[in-house]
Amino acid sequence: MRVALYLIIFSLLGHASFAQTKDEQAITTMLAAQVVQWNNGNVDGYMKGYWDNDSLLFIGSSGPRYGYKATLKRYKEAYPDAAHMGVLTSVIKSMQQISPEYYFIVGTWALRRTAGDVSGSYTLLLRKIKGNWVIVCDHSS
Repeated sequence: MRVALYLIIFSLLGHASFAQTKDEQAITTMLAAQVVQWNNGNVDGYMKGYWDNDSLLFIGSSGPRYGYKATLKRYKEAYPDAAHMGVLTSVIKSMQQISPEYYFIVGTWALRRTAGDVSGSYTLLLRKIKGNWVIVCDHSS
C-alpha cells in the first residue's frame, strides 16, 4: 500500500520541475492529500481541498452545482461505498498562475474500481484564501 501511495503522489507531482514555487508546492501537496483521502474512503477528508462556501462551483455530467454542501452531497450520492470510490489516480497536465491569488490546473483522473473503471479530465480554479489554496471551481468530465 505504501508503494502505491508513493506512486500516486509522484504521478501528481510528476508534471513539476524542481523549481516549483512555494505556492505550487502547496497546491500539489493539497491535491495529493485529496487523493490519499479518497483512497482511504474519506469523502469528507477529500472535500477539505474545496472552498467551504456557497459560491463553490462544481460542474460535472449533470451540470453545475453551487455550494460546498451541494458538492459534498453529490460526491456521497455518486460514490456511496468503496466499490464505487475505487482507487483514484490524478495527473496534473498543466499548472498556470493567473495572478498572485489564482491558479488554473488541467489534469486527468481515473478510478480503478470493482463497479467499473472510469476516467476523465478536469480543470480546476484554485484561489488562495486566508493563506490556503482551495478549489473554487471544478469542471470534471
